[in-house]
Amino acid sequence: MIHGCDHRRQAGPMPDEISECDVLIVGGGPAGLAVAEGLPDHVKSIVVHQDREIGKPVRTSGGSWLADMQRLGIPDDLYIPINRVQAYADDAWTDLEFGQHQAVILAVTRLYQWLAAQSDGKARELWCGAKFTGIRQEPDGRYLADIRSRGAHPRQIRARFVVDASGWHSAVLTSLGLREKPGRLGVGIEYEYPLGANPPDRAFLFFGEQVPSGYGWGFPTPEGTFRLGVGVINPDTDASPRAVLDHVLASDAIGRFGMDLSGPYEVNGGILPSVPYDLRLVFGNVIRVGDSANFATPTVGEGIRVCIEFGRILGAALGQTLATGRRGPLRRYESACRRRLWKDYAMGFFVNRRAAQSYGRAEWNASVERMARLTRHAPDMVAETLRSEYRAAKIARIGYSVIRGRMQRQLGKLPKGFGRR
Repeated sequence: MIHGCDHRRQAGPMPDEISECDVLIVGGGPAGLAVAEGLPDHVKSIVVHQDREIGKPVRTSGGSWLADMQRLGIPDDLYIPINRVQAYADDAWTDLEFGQHQAVILAVTRLYQWLAAQSDGKARELWCGAKFTGIRQEPDGRYLADIRSRGAHPRQIRARFVVDASGWHSAVLTSLGLREKPGRLGVGIEYEYPLGANPPDRAFLFFGEQVPSGYGWGFPTPEGTFRLGVGVINPDTDASPRAVLDHVLASDAIGRFGMDLSGPYEVNGGILPSVPYDLRLVFGNVIRVGDSANFATPTVGEGIRVCIEFGRILGAALGQTLATGRRGPLRRYESACRRRLWKDYAMGFFVNRRAAQSYGRAEWNASVERMARLTRHAPDMVAETLRSEYRAAKIARIGYSVIRGRMQRQLGKLPKGFGRR
């Protein structure tokens, strides 16, 4: 069975047929599925998903936070708590505490399939194995999208509204010439092993020379497996994430991180935009959400909770706009995203770019040592940094750190004896 997919639509209409809907959602990840969930029951929607199954292959690691999952109503069998987190640099390491924040690891595939099931009773069709190939606006203002499926006739969908939930490549917006693909990307890869002797509630992050312009992670999953992965930012580095991960495995990392990597493994991979947050989300009747809207946090690329929350908000807003003909609900969706994300993500992107482009061995050692101090004195701030949430005091501390570093570099350039009498 193809989970969550409507087999009646799998073959698609004949070439001379056009499927009609109120809302076309391009992308069956958490954002697109949450939009479908948020739509009123009677609104006719079609979700176009390029993979044959919802949630497979896995394209994200699945780190998140307990309070968010509870607030969003995610069943507790779709995540496991992480009770110990460690951070490693080349010459430093520490246990991390997150204060009131509890980290969790999501069962990614089952979560996405659960999200798909939330709209099963609505006027929604879910087309899997269906690739969006292009779109154009018709004279009456509606949109006509071209869809291609393996082994089936090409098909078309006509819709009043189109949601771009296609991921980092923003397929709808780029096809319409409304935006270009991002030029800076976070590219990640994971090897997923049997859990073996790895602790079922321990995770770790690692930074430094082994992972240029990026970071690595290791953690258990609710499915009884263990994921080891790295993510790097292109073009800040031209290193292949797979080559980076293989280099980590050839080092002393297995012993240092205390990993059991016995047994066969599967490979997961994913891509995220790593660019500044763009305030514009609504382009007439075309709206973006999820990775197309750069919703993942710029610090560690974690965004499933954000995609679900704002996807549902967008679905409700589209329902209100369809019912009233007014644009206000869509503007409020855009404004809600701006209020929540813009300032924090601007600071998070500053941290992202500074670390990716200027941090080396010494800087990462110092960063992990700072994490250790924060863990002792302000553990909530460690979690808030990972969540890309920045209070005024933290922003001031970051600014002071930058200024101090620049002053030290400039003083280092002065000739010996400068200022002495």
